Amino acid sequence: MFDYIDQHDDQDAGKMTPAQQDHVIDECFQCKLCYINCPYIPGQHEWALDFPRLMLRADAMRRSNGQVTMRDKATTAIMGNTDAIGKVSVATVKLTNKVMGAKPGSLIRKVVEKTAGISSVRLLPKFARTRFSSWFKQRPKVRVGKKQGSVTVFPTCLVEYQEPAIGKALVKVYEHNGIECSLTDAGCCGAPYLHSGDMAKFTKVAVDNVATLAAEVRKGNDIVVPQPTCSYVLKKDYLDYVGGPDAKLVSEHTYDAAEYLMKVHKTEGSSLDTKFDGAIPETITYHTPCHLRAQNIGLKSRDLMKLTGAKIKLVQQCSGIDGMWGLRAENAELSIPIGKKLGEMVKDANGDVVAGDCHLANTAITEQTGAAPVHPLQVVAKAYGLDTE
Repeated sequence: MFDYIDQHDDQDAGKMTPAQQDHVIDECFQCKLCYINCPYIPGQHEWALDFPRLMLRADAMRRSNGQVTMRDKATTAIMGNTDAIGKVSVATVKLTNKVMGAKPGSLIRKVVEKTAGISSVRLLPKFARTRFSSWFKQRPKVRVGKKQGSVTVFPTCLVEYQEPAIGKALVKVYEHNGIECSLTDAGCCGAPYLHSGDMAKFTKVAVDNVATLAAEVRKGNDIVVPQPTCSYVLKKDYLDYVGGPDAKLVSEHTYDAAEYLMKVHKTEGSSLDTKFDGAIPETITYHTPCHLRAQNIGLKSRDLMKLTGAKIKLVQQCSGIDGMWGLRAENAELSIPIGKKLGEMVKDANGDVVAGDCHLANTAITEQTGAAPVHPLQVVAKAYGLDTE
């Protein structure tokens, strides 16, 4: 965008052509780093421009005006309805993972790209054999010692259907530290619809979830979320797009999983167990996801892992994924080089373990390095010596 603006002596953005404007919209994948690198502060700039939200509005206008392709609609319909896709995929996990795990560029992946618009050259996360919620409901009830908190776990679709080990580690670490855990009845946060410009479907999802989550907060629970995009949506987007006292209540009581633990550790009268009897890596390469950085809460996962005594090597580089955007066929050419830069930085850091909060960003790291990153809560669970199976 700045290159286009700089083509004019007066740097008037209004002189950008419609084609140039479309180019900017197409290449915005809602990393939210605008909020960090050139922050928007209401009332402190003459333009009062919230750029990421402007791009969301442009996508929504395109969709409402019928300016999206049939394949784009198909991709959103398939990838956007994450709960339906997740339930079917777990129920048919052998077949699903045969397709998801097919070699990039293979015939079966090309067929999927042709029909569903999902890139045939990207590494895709596989589905689990057992949903996180199934494990949670079937596990033996645990009575915590000194109670230090009560939370409802918003597992996210990625943890519920694809990487339940993250949710298991969260629950084990929380209960080990006297934090009671329950499981929310809310569904997918709606981010795939929001980032695709389908505001009608996003708003419906958001309204339902706000009602459910607000009721759980009123029972005395905070909300903890182990994936950064989803916690961002609950904290920020529900407040903006739904509004009202319930959305405000949900926003005020939503925490990233590590953020909540560090809150407990720093609050007078409570603290985390800092005796670690399990396996502790000497060095950890930690990738900080964009949507976690955009929450302006600090590096809580880094701080949490530092309690184990490990040395943390920080990597702050976008993965170029943003869920559906980076997995769409038409975006692969732009997305993959961004992930490649991240992969090079992870390799250069050369930690004993690679950790990252975002499962999709971790998949991009695997795609570029062959390493299998884990969630920071998994690092801490292992350091405690907890059984997360």
